[in-house]
Amino acid sequence: MAQKEEAAAAPEATSQNGEDLENLDDPEKLKELIELPPFEIVTGERLPANFFKFQFRNVEYSSGRNKTFLCYVVEAQGKGGQVQATRGYLEDEHAAAHAEEAFFNTILPAFDPALRYNVTWYVSSSPCAACADRITKTLSKTKNLRLLILVGRLFMWEEPEIQAALKKLKEAGCKLRIMKPQDFEYIWQNFVEQEEGESKAFQPWEDIQENFLYYEEKLADILK
Repeated sequence: MAQKEEAAAAPEATSQNGEDLENLDDPEKLKELIELPPFEIVTGERLPANFFKFQFRNVEYSSGRNKTFLCYVVEAQGKGGQVQATRGYLEDEHAAAHAEEAFFNTILPAFDPALRYNVTWYVSSSPCAACADRITKTLSKTKNLRLLILVGRLFMWEEPEIQAALKKLKEAGCKLRIMKPQDFEYIWQNFVEQEEGESKAFQPWEDIQENFLYYEEKLADILK
């Protein structure tokens, strides 16, 4: 499976998590950031704030962001109407499987035919072609699954292969849309660790609305 990389040169002296390596005085922490373990899927309930600020930012040219963060909400509803909800996040770290595929392998590996599943993903970037194909196949054979994917950025959206994969997602019943500023705020409040001394209010970046409109237009052109 192709490595999920976006844009060309990585930013100067930064780790893949957006840490400023030049400002790290602890040699052990620096070593830990640089030497990422191979073939690992990281899971949890809340992700560090600096990861969110770097990885989810909806920039047009996303250099250095070559991993995927996926926050999820799974609602399973029985015939009696009772809903069981779970949430958390996945992060692929030089992984053999991307976060989207890892979700179906680890978080929701099987579907109870007696339940209806409403799943929402908040993903740092849209799926690669291989992951989109896996999602399409899962939706096609799982009639009691409804999936909404909200993405911060479009991954390699100019590539015909990617465009075709996104169209197939739509045809399979997947709802795909670009995150609005309110969606980033929702992630901040529900999936991000609130560090001591840091403002709990979401601070939108300067071009968040402009970049949302940019990607929204591109996605609409692809799916029309």
